[in-house]
Amino acid sequence: MSPPPRSAKAVTRARVRGGRTTRDPSVAAAVEQALASHVDAALLAAGARDPERGTVTDRPSGPPAARPVACYVSLPAEPGTGPLRGALLARGRPVLLPVLLPDLDLDWVRDPGPGGPGTAAGDLGGDPLRPGGPRLGTAAVASCDLVLVPALAVDRAGTRLGQGGGSYDRALARAHTAPGRRPGEGGPLVLAVVHDDEVLDDLLPREPHDVAVHGALTPSGVVLLR
Repeated sequence: MSPPPRSAKAVTRARVRGGRTTRDPSVAAAVEQALASHVDAALLAAGARDPERGTVTDRPSGPPAARPVACYVSLPAEPGTGPLRGALLARGRPVLLPVLLPDLDLDWVRDPGPGGPGTAAGDLGGDPLRPGGPRLGTAAVASCDLVLVPALAVDRAGTRLGQGGGSYDRALARAHTAPGRRPGEGGPLVLAVVHDDEVLDDLLPREPHDVAVHGALTPSGVVLLR
């Protein structure tokens, strides 16, 4: 029997993963520094977003200074988030890091910054998918006004292509529907962190459980989608 046909998502995953393994490692530092340079733009987009539409408005207001931002510790093939996390911490924003649970859901811990077990340089001294520290609970992501998520690619309609485990789909659904958010808040601004060429013009298939993102953070800047 011939093997079953691969889904469009599986084909795109394989292509993007292959492309990441062939990227010039000498430009990795420039990529992560470029991502960090757009922190203010991402925070401004989160603070000026219209929660009813998920788009940026002309309001001059910015996000509350103490509101946390969800980020993550990048894996070797991903665009580096060490300087990005450092830039957020330098602006006084608490950073929450995901902890992968056995059921593939996500708990969260505080990034303690330089000198701690989850430093801004990304050196956890252990498993980057399971950073140490007091657990804050799966609902902690709902306290954020900006969530930066890993992705292999994202299309112009905001469909995010992840690794296939569904961890972030669960976390983002929880963030958008969590009780206790202020009236009118529709959840955090969600940006997928990808390379410039991983923002795809061709639309990806979207399944019922897929939670769309509002945009992408790339080395060239913040790209708002949908």
